[in-house]
Amino acid sequence: MTDASVSNAVLVTIDSLRADAIGPYTDEYETPTLSAIADRGTVFENAFAHGNWTPMSFPSILASRPVFADTGRIGVDGATTLAEQLQDAGVATAGYNAANGFLTEQWGYDDGFGDFDAFVGGGSDGPAGEFVAAHPTWGAWIQLLTSPFRRAGNFLRGGADDRPFTDASRMLDAEEAATSFVADTDEPFFLWIHYMDVHTPYVPAPRYLRDTDRRVGKTRMLVAHVRTGLGWSVGDRTLADLRTLYQGAVRQVDASVGRLLNALDDAGVADDTALVVAGDHGEEFMDHGHLAHYPKLYDELVRVPLIIDVPGMPSRRVSEHVGLDAIPPTVCDLLGVDPAEEWVGESLRPTLRDGTAPTDRPVVTVTVRGDDVTQQPIPRSLDEGDLVVSARDDDWTYIRNTVTGEEELYDRHADPEQRTDRSAADDPETETARDRLRGVVDDHVAVLDAVDAEEEAAGVDGDIETRLKALGYR
Repeated sequence: MTDASVSNAVLVTIDSLRADAIGPYTDEYETPTLSAIADRGTVFENAFAHGNWTPMSFPSILASRPVFADTGRIGVDGATTLAEQLQDAGVATAGYNAANGFLTEQWGYDDGFGDFDAFVGGGSDGPAGEFVAAHPTWGAWIQLLTSPFRRAGNFLRGGADDRPFTDASRMLDAEEAATSFVADTDEPFFLWIHYMDVHTPYVPAPRYLRDTDRRVGKTRMLVAHVRTGLGWSVGDRTLADLRTLYQGAVRQVDASVGRLLNALDDAGVADDTALVVAGDHGEEFMDHGHLAHYPKLYDELVRVPLIIDVPGMPSRRVSEHVGLDAIPPTVCDLLGVDPAEEWVGESLRPTLRDGTAPTDRPVVTVTVRGDDVTQQPIPRSLDEGDLVVSARDDDWTYIRNTVTGEEELYDRHADPEQRTDRSAADDPETETARDRLRGVVDDHVAVLDAVDAEEEAAGVDGDIETRLKALGYR
């Protein structure tokens, strides 16, 4: 056990939230709740996800493990989750996921939660319900197409204007479960809530569209989503409408987080609760030729918000790079619980407390790509496509397709949009950066290659753990 800073912790994860979409990272958009959290807490300006998709990213967020390193498949089976570690230490745990089918019992994400609900399927059982649960975009489209009928029914019942739209992501269901857990729990607790509103298709309630652009109403919203859903060309107007819808959805989540903070206040635990807010990956708006989040590893999909507010600790901004695998050990450290031995991230509590620089270990991010970038469904295992791996430090991004050998290298300071590939440059500074990050990727690939698919149920063997430690992981 370690000395606790607080008694409780709340982890808020927001699907598809890129860093430059919220107030703490840009002056362009207003997100009052998240900005207030940032003003009190620590903003990590260069936080990076370990995957471009939810199933690639979340093993690091809830189990501080590289995806595929335990079983060769997505999910957290075979790993000790943050909730399990805290539950074993006597902390009450609850997790609520607003209908992302990759964060369900099927993939082990209920492990360690005393109360857990993924809100998937919308009451639909059987193969159809399973398909919708495993394909978040399809599920959201079904919600979008049925929203006019739900809205009409809601109006006839005298309901509020918001509900049919917020129901598209099950946001209110997850929010109500979370606030009820806070109100009813008298012991130290850990709460996780995952929002899906910012995931495509973006269907914010009308009030949040009015906050961003009054010209984008229901008709233009449907036209924008139909054009993109059918693969039609996207012009400047449609792209602008999609961005508006996305920002409206961000504001919708911001308001929900505000209500969650009010619940902490009402329960009298706000001053004894650490709050962690993170995106699981970003979102692309034609930055590199596509929309949404296909298997690419540029910053629009990998750089995410990470904000940690711990009562009693000073506010600050941290420019050094960090990975989301730091979340589980940080939460444990703040609650006075030892981390699991196999976790690879390191606690950020020293940074939060006194500004100590995080470890300079490069952040590794992976994805699996099929024959085409837009190929669906999302791969579930290493053998379903080409493994693409990136490594980032404070200055550079290195990306390699490990099957084709294609390399990319970007100087993020001189080229923040990652347009100029410097992998073939021969100046000393570039060569040094390329060699260092190439070595990090080589080592990470060796770890994944060492995973024996036939022994996936047995967990991690000693050889893999030795390799992980050689990469600089804890």
